[in-house]
Amino acid sequence: MSNRARFDRGHTDDLLTFLAASPSPYHAVASAAERLEKAGFRHVGETDAWDASAGGKYVLRGGAIIAWYVPEGAAPHTPYRVIGAHTDSPNLRVKPQPDSGGHGWRQVAVEIYGGPLLNSWLDRDLGLAGRLSLRDGTSRLVNIDRALLRVPQLAIHMDRSVVSDGLKLDKQKHMQPIWGLSDDVREGDLIRFVAEECDLDPADVTGWDLMTHSIEPPAYLGRDRELLAGPRMDNLLSVHACTAALAAAATAPGADALPYIPVLAAFDHEENGSQSDTGADGPLLGTVLERSVFARGGTYEDKARAFAGTVCLSSDTGHAVHPNYAERHDPTHHPRANRGPILKVNVNNRYATDGGGRAVFAAACEKAGVPFQAFVSNNAMPCGTTIGPITAARHGIKTVDVGVAILSMHSARELCGADDPHMLADALLAFLEG
Repeated sequence: MSNRARFDRGHTDDLLTFLAASPSPYHAVASAAERLEKAGFRHVGETDAWDASAGGKYVLRGGAIIAWYVPEGAAPHTPYRVIGAHTDSPNLRVKPQPDSGGHGWRQVAVEIYGGPLLNSWLDRDLGLAGRLSLRDGTSRLVNIDRALLRVPQLAIHMDRSVVSDGLKLDKQKHMQPIWGLSDDVREGDLIRFVAEECDLDPADVTGWDLMTHSIEPPAYLGRDRELLAGPRMDNLLSVHACTAALAAAATAPGADALPYIPVLAAFDHEENGSQSDTGADGPLLGTVLERSVFARGGTYEDKARAFAGTVCLSSDTGHAVHPNYAERHDPTHHPRANRGPILKVNVNNRYATDGGGRAVFAAACEKAGVPFQAFVSNNAMPCGTTIGPITAARHGIKTVDVGVAILSMHSARELCGADDPHMLADALLAFLEG
């Protein structure tokens, strides 16, 4: 690979489209699958028998997708190169009995998902998206992308303590959005409305996974458009970069000479611990990789050899140095926007990176011709975590934590440098090519 970047602002333009089209994890994996199919990948069912054929394949399960490309003639013990991310973002999710309200207002009962910055959801026009489960066992994606809901903030005249004490929000009492006027709360009203928006008979809807999203579209920001503002960049920015890198690796002229099997693993539920059948702490990735080995005639020994030679880059957003709160960052590590992807390090294994992992990522960035930065938390601040340590521990594979530095993490609308997404994709592609 030459030092000329393979991706450019066209990648960032497509990221805008991806973010807007992916208001839920279910939409995100559908958007990723659509891009992979254009690159020649085909869907394989988990209940079907898998064959030994070469080429690109993917599995969908809820809000997770695992995709891989088998080069022609790949041996059963061929190691994998995995790029991992997560599809979920903190938000407000609809409860099982959603119809509520009072004092003439119609409201929707929501539960807080993950750790959102609650104030960022106030006085913002919200849509509703997710999936409906139907009586016949199928599901239907839904995206009501218009001003439907709003969480109104209390006027300052009724709580002047916010001036001196700051805003204090009760998750149960203060975060229930309004969606209309009514003197009566009518059970089934919201789901009836959503079903009709999808041209479905409400009686056929027997389950739902619905969540709010800001309808303000992602956009370039700044005098020179050098910044990118948008929703769910934690962590759809990484999902998009991983998808683009895998598609590029699979369609490159030398794809069938790759020394590794490149893999995309995008999981759900990272924001609440990853413990689900579609989360990184579940069996999905290991099962897919094992089945790929066995489908090519491999044995347990081949699987052990393949896993021993496998490396994973866990890609998630990190913290750019904040100009108004620089003292919250480590004084010697100040990641900056548009200075390249970040290598995330924590010696207490909140990130999985070690010295060998750093060498792997440094080699990929050098090959891609992109710079990279290091991120480590201030010792006085607790450190977040990612799917990286979980992936390393569950599957016994070397894992390195990387990503893009952003501001406003877990806000309804986040901010990053407009060039960092395509530099991350360049590094991921170089890693997959080995």
